[in-house]
Amino acid sequence: MTDFLSDIYEYVLAFHIMAVISWMAGIFYLPRLFVYHAERAQNGDQLDETLRIMEYKLQRYIMAPASIATWLAGLALVFTPGIVDWTSVWPYTKVFGVIAMTAFDHWLMIKRKQFGRGENTLTGRQYRMMNEVPTILMVIIVISVVVKF
Repeated sequence: MTDFLSDIYEYVLAFHIMAVISWMAGIFYLPRLFVYHAERAQNGDQLDETLRIMEYKLQRYIMAPASIATWLAGLALVFTPGIVDWTSVWPYTKVFGVIAMTAFDHWLMIKRKQFGRGENTLTGRQYRMMNEVPTILMVIIVISVVVKF
């Protein structure tokens, strides 16, 4: 199995990068939709319904599959011989970042469902501030992988 993973390493890495890009696009865009939803829509109006559909489709059809693909390809990379040096610090900071990003993604799912029920309690400003979380996590993840400290 490890020989197979070594043989397809470049393809798995390419797939992983594409999945991460798709997932991150959604993670950056969904909170922006929440800003507009919180600031401009009223429960039951046309904008509310449009944003609910957009948020659902983004999360369900783009973000969820991309996050699963990211995790699967990432785990394949972890099990590829010679890729991860567990005596270094970087794999642990990356793991922290990825788990935190996944937790943020799940928080977004919860918030989307609250909007769907008309139960949002956060302001547009709060969603703008929360939109900085994935940026910080992305910096941690990318520096960990590229610098390999």
